[in-house]
Amino acid sequence: MRALYTAATGMAAQELNVQVISNNIANMRTTGYKKQRAAFQDLIYDHVRRVGAQASDQGTIVPVGVDIGGGVKTVGTPRLMTQGTLSNTGNDLDIAIRGEGFFKIQMPDGTFTYTRDGSFTTDATGRIVTSAGNPVQPTITIPQAASGLTINAQGQVTVTVPGSTTPTLLGQIGLTRFINKTGLQPIGDNLFTETPASGAPQDGVANADGFGDMQQQNLEQANVEVVSEISDLIAAQRAYEMNAKVVSAADQMLQSTSNMFR
Repeated sequence: MRALYTAATGMAAQELNVQVISNNIANMRTTGYKKQRAAFQDLIYDHVRRVGAQASDQGTIVPVGVDIGGGVKTVGTPRLMTQGTLSNTGNDLDIAIRGEGFFKIQMPDGTFTYTRDGSFTTDATGRIVTSAGNPVQPTITIPQAASGLTINAQGQVTVTVPGSTTPTLLGQIGLTRFINKTGLQPIGDNLFTETPASGAPQDGVANADGFGDMQQQNLEQANVEVVSEISDLIAAQRAYEMNAKVVSAADQMLQSTSNMFR
């Protein structure tokens, strides 16, 4: 019975939907996390009687066809790149992006990744790095014993060095954006890599040419809405249960048919 396979596709789809929702909820406290949603499409149809076909020799047309669907398939888990709320931390090296853009990070193999997680620190040489020790681009080194670290909205990093009362500009943290930021590939550790779908990276300066600005002593929180996720979870659970009920009903119908021939 075809209903068994159709309902099975529905159960598989809702199982994946729950997995996506659970990942969103698990990362509700992850800095810069962007939630995902599961997107579905119906499967190919078996056209038992095509709509619009000729119904008789007199040329009458079938007004309504007989189309039997094959179920549902998952076509993607797009990431929603909406702005998360900013949370003040009081840490001078915590930076939040308000608006468009990603921080550019250099990996140990020389390639670049991108992130919205601005929880930075310094390494043994004074470079501004991620929690994994990878330098933020362009590389900026804070001198030993420097004080008064300031990062303005444009990403300019200034400090006051010993023996001077005038702030010294060390460099400017850049931002990168993409034509299709939802096409970026997540690789874990709050990092993304470019793909053919995302388009080439466009490097620029914060607070200019459409880029967002930087907020020192702040971090961007995950854009996960707990109430919405719980609501979606309940709906997915109910959909799974209904598809399971279809499987059970179809099985009982097959048993009834089998008993007729005994």
